[in-house]
Amino acid sequence: MTMDDMKNEADAASVVSMALYAVMYPVFNQLEKVNLSAAQTLRAAIIKAEKENPGLTQDIVMKILEKKNLKIDYNESLLRMAADDVEEFTIERREPEFQELNERARALKHILSTIPDEINDRVGFLQSIKNIASAIKELLDTVNTVFRKYQNRRALEQQKKEFVKYSKSFSVTLKTYFRDGKYDTVSILHSLLSHTASDTFNGCTGTHQHH
Repeated sequence: MTMDDMKNEADAASVVSMALYAVMYPVFNQLEKVNLSAAQTLRAAIIKAEKENPGLTQDIVMKILEKKNLKIDYNESLLRMAADDVEEFTIERREPEFQELNERARALKHILSTIPDEINDRVGFLQSIKNIASAIKELLDTVNTVFRKYQNRRALEQQKKEFVKYSKSFSVTLKTYFRDGKYDTVSILHSLLSHTASDTFNGCTGTHQHH
């Protein structure tokens, strides 16, 4: 298997695992209010199964939708849900830089989640694209601020690279959309970008400040 094949497999895994974060994490949180122990056991089991078999959670969700005969745009639904906060991807540290990072990532994910409502309105969609570009720049500026103040930032550096990669892919995909109208591809790329935004600020939790 070539390096490109491995990268493509990793990218695909990131897409199919979106269901775990966007769909199942909120379910786990609700179950914890009813039965904490059972919910934690289920959470650990599904996370382990998803890690070993990327896409398993998506398959389960799709089967439930099929059994219930629900006709929805799966990728669009994931994109809308991606705006919701996920506790595991939120920084708890109280320093201003980290809280700003939370806010920047939250703002970007919110803009991305509005795409299904804007994509058929060319003027509105173009404005959303400009807003996304600004939000990406602001998020990366804040990441760079953290870089200047904190050490042991290898995890954050890797997540930043992933985020920049998907940001560039998003730009290319948008050009394709305006050429041939492939909305499904745009939706998937948005989901990836939302997911990577979450990972980006989650990667900051292990950094330490310069003395």
